[in-house]
Amino acid sequence: MTRPELLRRLGQAVLVLLITYTLAFILLSALPSDGVMARYASPDLALSAAEIERIRDAYGADDPLVLQYLGALGGFVTGNYGYSVQTGTPVSTLIREALPGTVALSVSAFLLALVLAVFIAVLATTRTFGWLGDLIRSLPALMVSLPTFWLGIVLIQILSFQLGLVPLIGATPAQALLLPTLTLAVPISAPLAQVLIRSIDEVHRQPFIQAVRARGAGEAWILGRNVLRNALLPALTMAGLLFGELVGGAVVTEAVYGRAGIGQLTVQAVANRDTPVLLAVVVIAATLYVLINLLVDLLYPVLDPRLRRKARA
Repeated sequence: MTRPELLRRLGQAVLVLLITYTLAFILLSALPSDGVMARYASPDLALSAAEIERIRDAYGADDPLVLQYLGALGGFVTGNYGYSVQTGTPVSTLIREALPGTVALSVSAFLLALVLAVFIAVLATTRTFGWLGDLIRSLPALMVSLPTFWLGIVLIQILSFQLGLVPLIGATPAQALLLPTLTLAVPISAPLAQVLIRSIDEVHRQPFIQAVRARGAGEAWILGRNVLRNALLPALTMAGLLFGELVGGAVVTEAVYGRAGIGQLTVQAVANRDTPVLLAVVVIAATLYVLINLLVDLLYPVLDPRLRRKARA
């Protein structure tokens, strides 16, 4: 990728993040009530109107929306996300404490989804399996239709309660990660497997595959050295998009399993109308999404020599 192209992509990424932040700020500001009133106007706290007004002033809740927007935007640029309305804790601290759990879940689920997708695609496109291959081809359509929360509950019921394979109480960190990873990986692997199956079928029809087969190469050699290498390129973009969606899937998965992470933090922020936390979660999720897809764009010329030759031409 040339330097002007890279600068253009970086500019697009910054623009996407700015638009995302602006839309999230407008939507959260349009809520009929705000988190400050929901938290401090409770009769249980017995705060006077003057005390509530001072708290609102400290949070800038009564400032004009333009000033709130610019102030929050400047804070995001410098890494200052403000303070949680519910706990008074800096939002950056909450994010820093919650992020490792979500990253561990997302990365493990993504790697498992890749393995599942490649395994399904290879079985579905291997001619020796016959009718079984046709049956395996229908698996991704079934997997993608499974609701995450339902799949999580079913896995808990079967693997934990019925079979006792994975304990829910007193589990090790690895055991506690197993079921959430499987819950998140199954629906994510489905669209990736569908893309891989179509790509493998297309590569199998290419003339150079027939030439390699005519030279006496075995099917396993052709699959590993020729077919998969070319079929993975179209799936790379899908993989980047799916990894960006993992944060959204983690919200439901962490809620089902009670895991500490960005998902659980988001659920609590929604329940308490904690606008600073919600805004930070949206922007961080969008940032990860943009960075992953930018990385995918940068990897394309590395994996496809044709793009490198085009860039040098």
